[in-house]
Amino acid sequence: MKRQGYDAHICQRLTDVAGRLDEHVGVILLTEEALATDLAPLSEALLAQPTWSDIPLVLLAGRQAGIARSGDTIRRRLPDRVNNVVLLERPLSSESLVSAIDSAMRARQKQFEIRDRILELDAQHAQMRVLLEHLPVGVAFVDTDHKTLVSNPAFRRFTPTGAVPSQLPDGEERWIGYDHTGDRIKRDQFVTVRALRGETVEGSEFLFHPLQGDDVWTRVSGVPLKGPDGAVTGSISVIVDIDAQKRAQLELAEAAQKLEREVQARTQDLQNALDRLQAEAAERERAENALRQSQKMEAVGQLTGGIAHDFNNMLTGVIGALDIMKRRMASGRLDDLDRFMDAASTSAQRAAGLTARLLAFSRRQSLDSKATDVNALVLSLEDLLRRTMGENIEVAIATVEGLPPSLVDANQLENAILNLAINARDAMPDGGRLTIESGVATVDESYAATRADLEVGKYVTVAVSDTGVGMDAATIEKVFEPFFTTKPVGQGTGLGLSMVYGFAKQSNGQVRIHSTPELGTSITLYLPIADPTSAADETGGIDTVFEGDGQTVLLVEEDPSVRLLIGEVLRELGYKIAEAAEPSEAIRLLETGRPFDLMITDVGLPGMNGRQLAEVARAHLPFLPILFVTGYAENAAMRAGFLGTNMAMITKPFQIEILSAKIREMLN
Repeated sequence: MKRQGYDAHICQRLTDVAGRLDEHVGVILLTEEALATDLAPLSEALLAQPTWSDIPLVLLAGRQAGIARSGDTIRRRLPDRVNNVVLLERPLSSESLVSAIDSAMRARQKQFEIRDRILELDAQHAQMRVLLEHLPVGVAFVDTDHKTLVSNPAFRRFTPTGAVPSQLPDGEERWIGYDHTGDRIKRDQFVTVRALRGETVEGSEFLFHPLQGDDVWTRVSGVPLKGPDGAVTGSISVIVDIDAQKRAQLELAEAAQKLEREVQARTQDLQNALDRLQAEAAERERAENALRQSQKMEAVGQLTGGIAHDFNNMLTGVIGALDIMKRRMASGRLDDLDRFMDAASTSAQRAAGLTARLLAFSRRQSLDSKATDVNALVLSLEDLLRRTMGENIEVAIATVEGLPPSLVDANQLENAILNLAINARDAMPDGGRLTIESGVATVDESYAATRADLEVGKYVTVAVSDTGVGMDAATIEKVFEPFFTTKPVGQGTGLGLSMVYGFAKQSNGQVRIHSTPELGTSITLYLPIADPTSAADETGGIDTVFEGDGQTVLLVEEDPSVRLLIGEVLRELGYKIAEAAEPSEAIRLLETGRPFDLMITDVGLPGMNGRQLAEVARAHLPFLPILFVTGYAENAAMRAGFLGTNMAMITKPFQIEILSAKIREMLN
């Protein structure tokens, strides 16, 4: 046997064989003569083997002349525990013996593999038991007869017997749930019943009424278990305690309803106040103070009240001025109309500014981000800042040479710097020093890990610092909230810093604020660096109206008032106009084959948006210039990803000079 590679041990007695038996033994080779001794030690050793072990026994029987013996006769002399026996009759060749041993060894190896698999399964079962015992989620395994095979303590918390709710006599009374139509869930539609029908049920909510204690909200799920043939062999039922979450949702819904009622009540109050303002000029100041106080509402109430108040004031300026002009023109009094036209225009511009600040705060304004020379932009503001600050505030501007261009909307950056400068001025009532600095900051991983929303990389920075009254930590926590202001009632909307924050975030940057009471405040904008190959943007004002030469423009605008005004402006500028109120009407005009030199379209249109309409238009006129106008469109918030070749965008409201210049630029 050793020559065949086996580790063989020769024993003189069966007691020696019994002593050597362990789980590593592969085969026992006995002669028939050895069975003449006491078999008890061997039998006890075999009984002590693990249940998976059935050691093969190769028995060499001797041939006796004149005596006929069957294999069963010899096997009956073996211990009862011996089942795996190979009987060989002597004499036999060595090849036959080795072949029998090899076969027995292979059978024994299969037992070892079964042992290893059993150990693996035992380990997995142990892990599963530990998991189920400590899992905070209730789990039960159910067979096709709805009988629970295994359940964990979290499941038995709801059903002490481990039975699924559909099997409890009072299941329908203790487990209350409703389907998507609002009907009460019956027993035959309980989760486990549906799962055993082959349906996967995810998250049905039930209110559980225990025998003792408070009701508990639960989420019950069921997964069918299937055999190789696809037939359902059982199911897994899962119960999750969502009581705290559900009650919080109910409280939140109740609070939201309460808040909605308060908002409606406040809105009605605002409308009533507006009516009083129009009818009783003497009561206007008192009503405005009351409206401002109503803006102290929290969350949605505060935001809605603030927007409604400011817009109603601005609309009063517009509507009032228009009413006066109509009355005067009706009576033939045309003198002094410019004053009321200016008042209406000022109110409208204020409304546009408020909309822009709200869009900036919500990060939904349409940004025209380009490579911008921040140093040049900051220096261009110096004269304006000095005039704005007054004589008692020193203005200092410090720029860093070699500053890389920043990918940013230059106009919005100017607005942000001016907002911060005005806030700094108001924080220095007795005078002080305003400093505006540009620079480059590198944010590494360790720094970014401690600063939320600030990614690793290099940034162009613009810092606006003052030596004013400063702020404490509690105030700093709120400065970027909409309509939060430290100024007296009536002085400031509380949207300035919110706009700055929203603009920086939408530009893929960030804002950081540092302040110390009585020492001053410094607010730093972190702006992304532009591609080095991009040219820095040169921005400037437009004060010239450019007229057309009779070119044909397709105007697509849903709002009839806006369509009327833009159409009249274009006709005044010398263009021929074809108007469409919706995309389908514009497509019909394009399909006629009529040549158009330019298409002007709103971004937000019914049926399809302006960008989709542009693709249809380009299918008819591949080189058609397209100008988008938008008041707000979420998918057009970043122009670089929205516009295609020979496409441009302007934001409502816009001046005639800007519109005419943009049209001329695109047509040329």
